[in-house]
Amino acid sequence: MARRRKSRRALSRRKRAVLIGICLIGTAFLVWLDRDTGSLGWLDSPTPHRREAAADLARYHGQRFAVARVVDGDTLHLAVADPPDEVTKVRLLGIDAPETGTGGGDRMYFAEEATTSARRLALGQEVGVYLDERAGSRDRYERLLAYIELPDGRFLNEVLLFGGYAYADRRFRHSYFQKYQQLEAGARALGEGLWKNVKPEQMPSWLQRELSKSPARQ
Repeated sequence: MARRRKSRRALSRRKRAVLIGICLIGTAFLVWLDRDTGSLGWLDSPTPHRREAAADLARYHGQRFAVARVVDGDTLHLAVADPPDEVTKVRLLGIDAPETGTGGGDRMYFAEEATTSARRLALGQEVGVYLDERAGSRDRYERLLAYIELPDGRFLNEVLLFGGYAYADRRFRHSYFQKYQQLEAGARALGEGLWKNVKPEQMPSWLQRELSKSPARQ
């Protein structure tokens, strides 16, 4: 009988020790978890990129500015300072127009027509500027990425695309990704602009690579 009592007391001590051990381990884990979560606080703090995007949204989104210069079919300058520049350089979001060959590059097929069309539509006009948080506010050259609204309510990006003056840029995601592909498909079906005679080797290199992977699209 005495042995049974001693055995029960010993078993009780073991259970207590196990429970205490589990509690200590659990407490240590919670302390570690709290410390680790605290170390991830930078995820909630604004990074330089996020701060820049927020500043761009506040400064440009929904505002209207005059177009001071049209560089080519997808690049223009707004008459508002973007320090250290005296103008704001804008890259039309979602499209890729043929390059004019500035900076020593070769002039691409239909570059002159694309530039002329963009210049006719936007140069000297007061246009609306709209950014896309999904795409970010700047490209790698620090140009503002934007949809440009013309005085008549149309968007320059879409007018150029549907008129066959630019390609739908599938390299980067944005909120109208599918719509812009459909606009391009419509221009291709109608033979608008460059789509009337363009050859695969005259297209941008990124599109040539895409077409080489999907022969049926040529």
